[in-house]
Amino acid sequence: MMTDESRVSLRRILQRFTASEAEIDAQELRQESAECGGVLAQQCSRGQVVSVAGRLRTVVYTPRTNLPTLEADLYDGSDVVTLVWLGRRHIAGIEPGRHLTARGRVAMRDDRKVIYNPYYELDSPK
Repeated sequence: MMTDESRVSLRRILQRFTASEAEIDAQELRQESAECGGVLAQQCSRGQVVSVAGRLRTVVYTPRTNLPTLEADLYDGSDVVTLVWLGRRHIAGIEPGRHLTARGRVAMRDDRKVIYNPYYELDSPK
């Protein structure tokens, strides 16, 4: 006879075997974000001051006429938050694949969540 606890662990094992690599990666990122004390990007709303943790997917330098910007998409397994540093062309350590924790006020730009000039901490490479 199986107990409720053994059923739950069996269910988790089966989910790990049947889940795609992307689903497993997203689940691990959500767990790491929670361990860092971050808010899931999916739960962030406009005007809220949040701390989000995850992995940088893309980093792009966008030359503008008056002000250069560095933009990075931070993915935490639930959603993407775009980090924008105004007046910067490059920041050491800000590169695709890097884990970091960012803190700032969420804004909306073209229906996307954005944090301008966030405070950030680079996490140690895993």
